[in-house]
Amino acid sequence: MRLSTFNSFKSRNFRLFFMGQSISLLGTWMQKTAVSWVIYSITQSKFMLGVSVFATLFPTAIISLYGGIIADRYNRHKVLLVTQIVSLIQAVLLTFSVIYFNNHVVWIIIILSAVLGAINGFDVPVRQSLVREMVNDKADLPNALALNSSMVNLSKLIGPAVAGFVLESFGNQVCFGLNALSFVPVILSLLAMKLANQETKIVKEKSVKREFIDGLSYIKKTPEIYSIMVFVSLMSFFALPYTTLTPAFAKDVFQGSAATLGIIDGVIGFGAFLGALFLASLKQGTNLTKVLAINSLIFGLGLILFSRTEHLLGALIFIAVSAFGMMSIRTITNTIIQVNAPNKFRGRIISVFVMALTGLLPLGSLAIGAISHYIGVQTTVCVQGIIAIIIAIVYGKYLKKQKLKRKALTILEQQPEQGLGIKWRR
Repeated sequence: MRLSTFNSFKSRNFRLFFMGQSISLLGTWMQKTAVSWVIYSITQSKFMLGVSVFATLFPTAIISLYGGIIADRYNRHKVLLVTQIVSLIQAVLLTFSVIYFNNHVVWIIIILSAVLGAINGFDVPVRQSLVREMVNDKADLPNALALNSSMVNLSKLIGPAVAGFVLESFGNQVCFGLNALSFVPVILSLLAMKLANQETKIVKEKSVKREFIDGLSYIKKTPEIYSIMVFVSLMSFFALPYTTLTPAFAKDVFQGSAATLGIIDGVIGFGAFLGALFLASLKQGTNLTKVLAINSLIFGLGLILFSRTEHLLGALIFIAVSAFGMMSIRTITNTIIQVNAPNKFRGRIISVFVMALTGLLPLGSLAIGAISHYIGVQTTVCVQGIIAIIIAIVYGKYLKKQKLKRKALTILEQQPEQGLGIKWRR
């Protein structure tokens, strides 16, 4: 593996962030697996799985619109420290709730999941915006974002697998408790950082509405960002919510247990981890939009094959391939946003990106949870794969059209008379 894969580790602040988040995310994915398993085991309802995802992600999407303004107004490092401390408190409350309130635990989990979603509404745009400030050499930003994604997905690989073992051996209380403990390292890493004073923030006399409109205006007049927002929105609603149904695949399709769910979610994390490492190893100057379109095709094809495979081993191979492709949808889109977003708008632009990524995903989760009740989980995921391929093809054609348009504009600038001739022949 090339040394350039880890270029961003030269920045001390990013190293600290990476180490702290690595431990914290292990606990996060353990908790996510435990929440899905507990809710499905008690209710036997695919729709309730969708509700649990909705409760976590929808508040994030809505509040992140304001969280982006907070990221642009105030010191991002301090805001992130606050959100991590509050997340620790939420995790402790969740642990105590599963110990002392067994009779009402499902709705308590959903309520506390909504609380976590609200916290993440501030946390996500601030954290994403801060990554750029942690990297000394801005040329290493795409590498840092890809490594950040690899960290998320390595945690997604290990966390669910550990959660499956802990759930069967020690119970769900231990899973939730370990997640609470995992927030300590990330808080310590944030305290150890030494960040330069941030440049002057936007004028606070502006109204929140005016600031938000300014951010939307910038997105609208920047095709590189606007097209990504549309692409992410479609994928988030129609394709990415397939993970909502993994407990149903584990329990009903493959006749497994909590350990089976841990394996499936872990393999998804493994595939995505490989995808993130692949992205981190790309040379500077690589056409990221082309990679995005191709990997989106791989994502859709993998979903189709996974949904139609009856044997667990084959299904795991195909879902890993799908997750490899899915990684580009989450990482390359984020990279393109970060590269094209100026600092004064970055928090607000990322908040809209979060809205596109996480706002429609819970709505999609509710939809596929309901639809799968009538047509089955396998058919539902198969249809999602087909839709993902259609979106990828349309986006690829859009990119080709934009490339031809830029080429024509270049000719117009360099050789006006030739450009007019081309336009006339049209």
